[in-house]
This record gives sequence, structure tokens and C-alpha cells, in this order.
Amino acid sequence: MTAIIDYGVGNLFSLVCSFGAVGAEAVLTSDPEVIKAADRLVLPGVGAFRDAAAKLRESGLWDLVKEQTAEGKPLLGICLGMQLLLDESLEFGEYEGLGLIPGVVRPIADVIPAGLKIPQMGWNKLLMTGESPLFDGTPEGAYMYFVHSYYCDSPSEYVSAVTEYGAPMTASVRSDNVYGCQFHPEKSGDAGLAILKRFSEL
Repeated sequence: MTAIIDYGVGNLFSLVCSFGAVGAEAVLTSDPEVIKAADRLVLPGVGAFRDAAAKLRESGLWDLVKEQTAEGKPLLGICLGMQLLLDESLEFGEYEGLGLIPGVVRPIADVIPAGLKIPQMGWNKLLMTGESPLFDGTPEGAYMYFVHSYYCDSPSEYVSAVTEYGAPMTASVRSDNVYGCQFHPEKSGDAGLAILKRFSEL
């Protein structure tokens, strides 16, 4: 069973439905006992890093997520949830992340050419740069749906896919049992659903 962690960051109904669509059991929960009993975890997220990190701490789940992943439980961070996996964010200040994957969350405005719209919003293709079971069978150049104004600046050994938006942008990260997708697999059609199915089989 997959536990989708509910810490008050938006409507997660589509994510629950997407797991159901691939025949995987998933529950939306903030209950520590359900999270401990789950086989794997999903950390979603929308909005500002500072607010999401504060809500995760206030929910009492910040340390639990770290404890569960330290025990080897698979964790998938999606969009802002992926950014929370890193060491820190520079979004409107400096804020501590979970520190599960090395790196810093930085504004895309610092690296893309002037004139490109911010946020990057819409479909863009994946370019595979590393190994990840999430992408087994995913064709090179598969399109995923992105919405973000900040990107994850991680060492290359943790980056499993990038996308081009005026500059290479980290699209996916991995460190052992911890995974992240900057894009929304639940909004990315059949290719995105296949990623959720693979995660549900870890």
C-alpha cells in the first residue's frame, strides 16, 4: 500500500485516482500509524517551499518521513515535494529541506534566457541521464507536465533525468530508496501513469 502524505498542501484527489487507475492501492493520510504501516510513501507539494516545509513540520510528519526513509522505505517526492527532499531552498530566503538528497533549490530565472515565461508550465520532454527503476520502459523524449519556477540543483550522480527549458533543468532525482519528480506524473498521461505504477511495485 502507498501512503500519500497529506499535510495540507492542496487537492490530492487526482494523485489518489491515478494510483487507482494503474491498479495500485493508495491512501491519502496524515496518520503516523498508517504511514508506518505503508509499503511506500509519496510526498506531494504545491505552492511555496517555506510554507510547505512549515506545514510538514507542524503536522509532526517531518521527522517521521526521514525516519521511514532511513529504514529503507521507498519515498517519491512530486513537484514541490521533490524540492523538499533537498538540503535547502533559496525561494524568498533560505530554508532547510529534508536533506535526503544533496542539493539546493534555486530560481530558474537565474539560468534561463530572458523572455522565457516563468513558471515553466506545460509539456516538456525527458532526457535520461542516470539509472532509475521509475523510468524502466519510459522512452527517451517522453513528454511530462511541468509547473515550476524553481529547480533542483543537485550533483549529477543524483540526477536521473533532465528537461530543457532554455537550460538543462533537473526533472528527476534519486538516492537509493528516495526518488523525486519535478513534473506531475499524475497529470502526464499514460507515460506518467506508468511511472506511478513502477513506483507502486518497488
